[in-house]
Amino acid sequence: MEHKKKLEVLAPAGSFESMKAAVAAGADAVYMGGSRFGARAYADNPDEHGLLEAIDYVHLHGRRLYMTVNTLFKEEEMGELYQYLLPYYREGLDAVIVQDLGAMDFMRRNFPEIDLHASTQMTITGVNGARLLKELGASRVVTARELSLDEIRRIRDQVDVEIESFV
Repeated sequence: MEHKKKLEVLAPAGSFESMKAAVAAGADAVYMGGSRFGARAYADNPDEHGLLEAIDYVHLHGRRLYMTVNTLFKEEEMGELYQYLLPYYREGLDAVIVQDLGAMDFMRRNFPEIDLHASTQMTITGVNGARLLKELGASRVVTARELSLDEIRRIRDQVDVEIESFV
């Protein structure tokens, strides 16, 4: 398997101001939560208008924005996911970071152009889990934080999926 050597610096951005600072500091991409379905519920997350503006801002600067939709979903919440994501999808959102497998499947079917990143909260620790998530539509797997470089390398060598790891 041939590997691309491109490294991406991805920074968290809890607010519009921290997103601008990350872009100014050279981040290739930022991840942010919206007003709902994010694990950092009490962060200074932007409202819909603010997140749409953030997508435009990063694209204007040649960067990417990934949105966290990384909570576990209750069945009755799934119906709200389409209307929630639609404006960001239309604005050109680059990827969604997902924890819930049902939500991931829903997004893959309803928003096929958005890249899906399997959240670190999925706790992917090896080749089998990474391979399964790739088969389910993930373009990127965020490895479990506990993994060593050797364990991450093993996944990279055996699964053709982008790998993101916290440093």
